Amino acid sequence: MDKLTSRQRAHLRKLAHHLKPIVMVGSDGVTTAVLSSVNEAFNTRELIKVKLQESAPLHVKDAAGELSTGVDGAHAVQTIGRTVVLYRPHPENPEIRLPKADG
Repeated sequence: MDKLTSRQRAHLRKLAHHLKPIVMVGSDGVTTAVLSSVNEAFNTRELIKVKLQESAPLHVKDAAGELSTGVDGAHAVQTIGRTVVLYRPHPENPEIRLPKADG
């Protein structure tokens, strides 16, 4: 999957609404440890929230870009406040069914 459509992003935003952030980005920014934590989180779930602490040196949109490019197959779904929603389908057994890309 190359890119999420707006319909797919809307579906994922709806599913992510109740989730709590499970990875935190601190004053060091998006480090290899943060990327490793995100990768680890994707081993057990397909949709996660990442929270930027007040001390984080980057803007939330920049962090979303770094996280989605730093983790293979990850897509930034949404940024809201200081929170990023990320999605990566499970390689063998995806649980989340996305709406078709063609409409």
